[in-house]
Amino acid sequence: MIVACGEALVDFTVEQTQRGPRYVPHVGGASLNVAVALARLGVAAAFLGGVSHDAFGRSLRAQLLHSGVDPRYICDRAEPTALAFVRQEEGREPEFSFYGHGTAERALRPHDLPPAFPRDVEALHFAGYSLLVEPVGTALEALGRRERGQRLILLDPNVRPALTPDLDAGRARLEAWVRGADVVKASRADLGVLYTGAPSGEVARSWLARPDAPGPVLVVVTLASDGAVAFSAAGEVRVPSVPVTVVDTVGAGDAFSAGLLEWLYRARRLTRDAVAPLGSSEIAAALTRAAWVAALTCTRAGADPPWLADLKRAFRRTTTPGAGGARRVVE
Repeated sequence: MIVACGEALVDFTVEQTQRGPRYVPHVGGASLNVAVALARLGVAAAFLGGVSHDAFGRSLRAQLLHSGVDPRYICDRAEPTALAFVRQEEGREPEFSFYGHGTAERALRPHDLPPAFPRDVEALHFAGYSLLVEPVGTALEALGRRERGQRLILLDPNVRPALTPDLDAGRARLEAWVRGADVVKASRADLGVLYTGAPSGEVARSWLARPDAPGPVLVVVTLASDGAVAFSAAGEVRVPSVPVTVVDTVGAGDAFSAGLLEWLYRARRLTRDAVAPLGSSEIAAALTRAAWVAALTCTRAGADPPWLADLKRAFRRTTTPGAGGARRVVE
């Protein structure tokens, strides 16, 4: 089992109607998206985080259960569900406006954590703004420290500038997370916010484990229409993005993380020692799988990742790059 730890919330995206634009709610949150995507891909997955009893919270639970996510680590909360309003423009990163003070996903505390995980929990995924807000940030840090070295830890910073007013403090906190992770997946946009002006490849290489310091053994950077690139002991591996007709890109980065984890799961590589020696061809295969999962998510409104059957059908189809107005996106 893979446990995704962090936030669940509701995203409102804009839909154009004859009467003009309107906001439509979609189940979301970085960690919930990853858990849902993994379960739909046939991987045993659980979600660990606070979920409200309100109407929005009930829709979050329904999505988790419908997708086959194990609910045992959900923390029931009386606080309301956080809401995010998403504005998207062609060629730009989605802009999020959050309404989330005193909400359920932030309310997770150290005493809400499971005292231990069973042996079948092989990996933990940490992502999203929940790493930087309180009290959930402190709770997740405690969990990460406790499980470090026992299970594969994948980190996705998933930076949200609107929720990181003190960028220096947020960067320092995320760098501590990076040092404790085995695999890091970040977007070029994330790195652009955290390290203004620094090339993303330079930042990624600086994160890799060194003989004298801890750190990840695999760092992946998604590059939107330019595909994705990985850095490891095998060197630098690049793959192109997958051509699709994009509906929106919300949740695509989370789907990419899920696709990467799914590949590691099927290849029986869900340990640090198994990831470290991956060769270039294996890393390319993992990135390609992840890019497909992300691309198919972009063909649907909201964070609605594909099921395994959808992925298999997509692989059977022959796609001509650039046909039908398709554009490449993996971020």
